[in-house]
Amino acid sequence: MKLAVFSTKPYDKKYLSSVLGAKHAESGIELIFHEFALNEDTVSLVDGADAICVFVNDVVNDNVISALSEFGVKAILLRCAGFNNVDLDAAQRLRIMVANVPSYSPEAVAEFAVALIQTLNRKTHRAYNRVREGNFALDGLLGKTLYGKTVGIVGVGKIGLATARIMKVRYC
Repeated sequence: MKLAVFSTKPYDKKYLSSVLGAKHAESGIELIFHEFALNEDTVSLVDGADAICVFVNDVVNDNVISALSEFGVKAILLRCAGFNNVDLDAAQRLRIMVANVPSYSPEAVAEFAVALIQTLNRKTHRAYNRVREGNFALDGLLGKTLYGKTVGIVGVGKIGLATARIMKVRYC
């Protein structure tokens, strides 16, 4: 089976190659890496692939899916949880399977949310830009202490709960 991977970053290539490398002989999967995004201009490069693997900035609209069908592609695999860049109706109509990552690590997303909270609270983004300009003034960089504060979290799904645990343990 040939799998065309679009919008490939070095870490994608390293990870996918290492996972496949150990099982290459038994899997029969051949990876074809493309650094550019899939779209109407690049879809012809899937010729010969049985499936494609795309990311968030790839355009998988009706025209692209029609071309994929003509090239014999049977599956669209997403390296992301979202699938808003894929025309699911066109894929279903042309009997092309679509699969996505079921979820990201809630803890990783929550940690990033907490990092953004701290970035805004402590104004590190502003401080970073000033230092790059050689400005070491502290004016306007005063933040607030989060310790002991009440934090509101909208949504208590997996990510919201993970954020609440981090905030309770580390700050509030």
